Amino acid sequence: MIKSVMVMNTQGKPRLSKFYDYQPVEKQQELIRSVFGVLSSRAENVSNFMEADSIFGPDTRLVYKHYATLYFVLVFDSSENELAMLDLIQVFVETLDKCFKNVCELDIVYSYSKLHTILDEIIFGGQVLETSSTEVIKAVEEISKCSLSLSLYIYIYIYLLSSLFLLCVCGAGFFMSVHVINR
Repeated sequence: MIKSVMVMNTQGKPRLSKFYDYQPVEKQQELIRSVFGVLSSRAENVSNFMEADSIFGPDTRLVYKHYATLYFVLVFDSSENELAMLDLIQVFVETLDKCFKNVCELDIVYSYSKLHTILDEIIFGGQVLETSSTEVIKAVEEISKCSLSLSLYIYIYIYLLSSLFLLCVCGAGFFMSVHVINR
């Protein structure tokens, strides 16, 4: 099972953190700091796999990939294959690249909800759902269409309610003025 997904920049600022086991916020921040401390002190020519027992407890592994200014990190238990997890990071990054046309840190910061939608299509509840970036993009586009349709319906509903309110208020004023004039 995947225990956590993290994306952090080279200064240690988390850009995405998702924990699939409940952790209080303070503990999450402590874990992110610990992971960054380990990653930032590692040489570039060492393996991207490491034991994470000292950070996350027994039977825990960590795999990461460093792209430009970002670290993409997966924390998982022994039931997951390390190479499959490294490939999953690749799928996540490829999907982000396709969605954002060459993803950068600012895309991640300003498109937070889309980032979570993409991640939820790949991993949900600590289990891998989809490994095809094409299928993930199709699902994300469908979700975007639905949310746009919902937004449009909400906008129309609010417009109709406000129009009805104005009609009631103005209409009541009109009828009161007609009644006063007729006296």
